[in-house]
Amino acid sequence: MKVGVVVFPGSNCDRDAEYCFGAIMGHDVVRLWHKDAALPSVDFIVIPGGFSYGDYLRSGALARFSPIMEAVKSYAESGGKILGICNGFQVLCEAGLLPGALRINTPKRFVCKNIHLLPEVKPSLPTANLNPSHPLQIPIAHGEGSYFADQDTLSALRVHGQILFRYCDVDGKVCDLANPNGSVDNIAGIASKNFCVVGMMPHPERACDINQGNTDGLVLLQSLLNFWSKK
Repeated sequence: MKVGVVVFPGSNCDRDAEYCFGAIMGHDVVRLWHKDAALPSVDFIVIPGGFSYGDYLRSGALARFSPIMEAVKSYAESGGKILGICNGFQVLCEAGLLPGALRINTPKRFVCKNIHLLPEVKPSLPTANLNPSHPLQIPIAHGEGSYFADQDTLSALRVHGQILFRYCDVDGKVCDLANPNGSVDNIAGIASKNFCVVGMMPHPERACDINQGNTDGLVLLQSLLNFWSKK
């Protein structure tokens, strides 16, 4: 598969994504510069983590106006597959490609640590190949990662099965103590209605190399790409 990784001023996980999808997973990776107004032919796009445009105003608020985001929006409207990680998730929400918003963490400080995720696993979801009884250990690193949506939006996300990941403890229990940032309903990752656009705050690309002692992120990404390859 050919993977496009968007690079904004302030992106700092683009090389991590390139290493994960290229060197580890064996895909062809191309970088997509933020000033590009058109996309090359790719199988899916990654909007990586970092601090696009210095996270001025709100995280992702300025990146949504980059020339490349118009092309990304058109790509999504045509059924293109997109993964937004951390700042990439924020950009997707700011651009209206995913519902809801990411707010300042509760408590109000940057959080950088390993957490556990409980995947919602059904055959119709990008998480279909994951084990619902095995919480995934994935790193987080963000200051504005508290997911919020109003009740109508939350109800729609639940009805359509768009909530893919929730923060949990090591035993898979979804609870307040396992919530690192105050996200409503412990939400860590969601998808669009057609499941072609996925956003998540945790960094699976940072848990993909056996030399790191953790490949839970690789398992997660393989499930996502396997699902997309059949869509």
